[in-house]
Amino acid sequence: MLPTPELVRQYIADNLECDVVHVVGDGSHFEALIVSPAFEGKRMIARHQLVYAALGDRMKEEIHALSMRTLTPSEYQAQSNG
Repeated sequence: MLPTPELVRQYIADNLECDVVHVVGDGSHFEALIVSPAFEGKRMIARHQLVYAALGDRMKEEIHALSMRTLTPSEYQAQSNG
C-alpha cells in the first residue's frame, strides 16, 4: 500500500515537534513544508536528518522520494510576513 500525503504528514508530526507540517505527493514522491523549533541553530542537512529520523525505515520501505523545506518558526514567520 502506498502512503498518502496525510500519512506521511502524520509520521513526521508523531515523531518531531512541529508547528506546521504540509505534505503533498503522489504515493511515492512527496514534497513537505516542515516548521519546527527543533531546527533552531541547525544547518539544512541536520534539519533533513531530523526529518529522516522521524520517518525511520519508512524512507527506505514506503517513501521513494521526499523534497523538504525545513524552517524554524521565526523563518516561517518572516516568510509569511514578507
